[in-house]
Amino acid sequence: MKNFPLESAMADVAPVHSGLKSKTTVQHLREVKEDFLTPRRSTRSSELLGQVQRLISKMRVAVIYGGDKTCEGSVIYQTHNPRSWKSYETVAADIKNSLERAGCQNVVLLPDDMNLGERLREHGIEMAWLNTGGVQGYCAVSHAAATLEMLGVPYVGHEPLSAGILDSKHVFKRQLAGAGVPTARFITWHGAQGPLNTGPDSHFSEVFESYEGPFIVKPVSGRASLNVEFAPDHYCVEQLAAAVFEKTENHVLIEQYLGGKEYCVAICGPTIMRDGALDRLDRPFTFAHVERVLADDERIFTSMDQKPITGDRVRAMDPEKESDVIAELDHLAQMTFQQLDLETLIRLDVRADEKGRLYILEANPKPDLKAPQQDGVTSLIVEGLLNAGMSYDDLIFSLLADRIDVLFSKRRGSANPLINLLTHCEG
Repeated sequence: MKNFPLESAMADVAPVHSGLKSKTTVQHLREVKEDFLTPRRSTRSSELLGQVQRLISKMRVAVIYGGDKTCEGSVIYQTHNPRSWKSYETVAADIKNSLERAGCQNVVLLPDDMNLGERLREHGIEMAWLNTGGVQGYCAVSHAAATLEMLGVPYVGHEPLSAGILDSKHVFKRQLAGAGVPTARFITWHGAQGPLNTGPDSHFSEVFESYEGPFIVKPVSGRASLNVEFAPDHYCVEQLAAAVFEKTENHVLIEQYLGGKEYCVAICGPTIMRDGALDRLDRPFTFAHVERVLADDERIFTSMDQKPITGDRVRAMDPEKESDVIAELDHLAQMTFQQLDLETLIRLDVRADEKGRLYILEANPKPDLKAPQQDGVTSLIVEGLLNAGMSYDDLIFSLLADRIDVLFSKRRGSANPLINLLTHCEG
């Protein structure tokens, strides 16, 4: 097996190897092809687990975190960051440690900057895990994924287009509206358009009609609830929108404020590790249903940079007492995941109005995967794992296994390094 090039092993066997006389060799190549390219199905779980286990001890993995543009050699020219920058290196280390506990013997941490391609080549990386929001620029969250696609390195993460849509709140909300998924009414404004007009006969009044407030004013690309402002009425919107634009130099989103409870739900692909077994569900996996606990004087959830997330700030929802709300959260998450053709983990932020009706506010394409800490600091994702019967390591393994399944069944041309590894294992 190892004497044949990868292209031949993965092509139509009969035409490529019509000159081969060994029936055993041709039959083996057919079996290898079928083993690698089996369509996704529920009966594939044991087969996939075997593939992941064979890969996990062999493949060289890079967990990629956000590079710092201020470090010498990171970029050619420094530019503006409309999205507040963070390295996420600590969480990248948590993911690395979990992969090593799962059996990965070759895992490195690499910064996402202009040297990424060369570092991947030097380390011989065959699989990457994106835990970066980018270095700089107006669609930074998609840059690493685009680089990896160009370099031919498979990765855990969203494709570049999906990453950009999910991180651009106005584009994401238009996608939701087009798919019939409920989201709060909104408009966008850019400072280059001139002063924001909220008066009669304006686009603002056309969208919001007789609604007079309150409103939420926030960046279209951001993280951790930074620069998110509460406007009690439309008279305050113009000033707050100008302040947000001055900080971000990017579009500003103004949306209807919803006065009910705030929830989060996570959703990823259907392949999950639980109770020591790998399973493939018949639909994407929803979990981590939590309520964000707002203080009496808190209209919006305080930034995690200002007030770390702990168990008293989020509450895992009760599957029995809150089954109706959980079912609706699941429905919204499933609609979003399938209508936008997503392939890996996102977290949705959802808010209820005064009548309890749920609306999606935004999506987080790179939700915090911080491992549980002894001091009680946690993440919205991890805080909701207990009800799913999963550990942190189960989640990390699930995301890796599901991505490998996607690559082998849906993105075959992007999986060559992993297919090559399995070919050598078989050989």
